[in-house]
Amino acid sequence: MASALGMAMFAAGGGCQTVSTHSTPMNKPTLNSATFGVLSDGTPVKIHTLANGRGLTVKIMEYGGIITELWVPDRQGKAGDVVLGFDKLEEYTKGHPFFGAIAGRVANRIARGKFTLDGTEYSLAVNNGANHLHGGVKGFDKKVWASRALPATEREVSVEFTYTSPDGEEGYPGTLRVKVTYSLNADNELRIDYEAVTDKATPVNLTNHSYFNLAGGGDVLGHVLRLEADHYTPADAGLIPTGEIASVKGTGLDFTRPRPLGERIAEFESFAKGYDHNFVINGGGGKRTLCARVEEPKSGRVLEVSTTEPGVQLYTGNHLDGKRTGVAGIVCGRHAGFCLETQHYPDAINKPQFPTVVLRPGTTWRSTTVLKFSVM
Repeated sequence: MASALGMAMFAAGGGCQTVSTHSTPMNKPTLNSATFGVLSDGTPVKIHTLANGRGLTVKIMEYGGIITELWVPDRQGKAGDVVLGFDKLEEYTKGHPFFGAIAGRVANRIARGKFTLDGTEYSLAVNNGANHLHGGVKGFDKKVWASRALPATEREVSVEFTYTSPDGEEGYPGTLRVKVTYSLNADNELRIDYEAVTDKATPVNLTNHSYFNLAGGGDVLGHVLRLEADHYTPADAGLIPTGEIASVKGTGLDFTRPRPLGERIAEFESFAKGYDHNFVINGGGGKRTLCARVEEPKSGRVLEVSTTEPGVQLYTGNHLDGKRTGVAGIVCGRHAGFCLETQHYPDAINKPQFPTVVLRPGTTWRSTTVLKFSVM
C-alpha cells in the first residue's frame, strides 16, 4: 500500500481581487503559477495563486509550502489580506516565526529533543529552549517542496506539494514521503489535505502555521473566538504537556462560549505572554469536526475551522515585535495574528496516554483541515 501510494504521490511532479461576494454570475475558480524568487543557491521557487471567483484569493509558494497571502472579502465585499506574510522570498529566508508554513516532521514541541521508539532512543535538535520545536533547525518550513497544479473542476482548484524527507533528517528515523494538497472551492473553503508514508516507524504530526488577522491589520485581541473544546493539556514553563487532560471550566481558557481573545489574555502573561495552549477538540480525531469559529466585529469576517485532528493549538503572536512589515503594509507587532494549529498533542511521542503520532510502514498518515470564510 505504501509503495503504490508513493509512486502515485510523487509522479511528476501578486495581486488581489476586490470582488463583492454578492456579485453574479460567479466566475470559475482559477489557478495561475509564477516564479516567486530564487534562493541563494540558484533554486527557483514557484508560487501558485488560487482564486475561487467569489473574491477569495490565496497564494502558496514552494518554499515551506507557505501561504503568503489570503485575500477575503469583508461584509462590504472589499477584500483584505487576512494572514501575516511577505511579498518577497528573501523576507522568508532570513528568518520568520513560521508564517503560513507547513510545520513538521513533528509540529509543536518534543521534550528535551528526545524520544524512544521500538527500543531505540533518538536525539533531535534542541531549538526552543530545552526542547525541539516544529521539526528542528531546518524543518519542513524551510524546504523547497515540489508542486503541481491538479486538474480543476467547475467549483474547485487545487495545487499539490510533495517532499521526501530522508532517513535521519533532523534526527528522525525513516524516509518519509509527504504530500500536502491545498484546494480552494466555490463555497469559500480552503482545504488542506495531508498524506505521508514511511519505510521505518517514525513520528509524524503536520500542521499549517498561518497567523490570521481577520481585520487585515492592528491586533487581534478584539476577535471573538469560540472553541469546541471542553478540555486542554496543561503544560510546564517550557510548554511541554504534563500528561494531564484538564477542564477549561472556570479558567481563562474557556472559549466554549464566544468571547474576545483579549478579555482574559493577561492571565497568561507570565506563562507564555498570552495564549499558547493545546486544546482537546470535543469528539476530535478521525472524523472531520468543527473546532473553532472566529468573528471580527468591524469587518464582519468569520473563520470556521474544522479538522480530523484531535487537538488545536491557540497561539496569539505573543513574541511578534513589530520589526517586520508584511504584505499591504501590515505591521507584525505583538498579537498581530492568531494561530489555530490543528494537530496531535505536543510531546505525544513521549506521552503514551495521548493519541499516537507514530506512523509505521504499510500504513498512510492522513489529516484534513478546512478553513471556511464568510461574513456576519
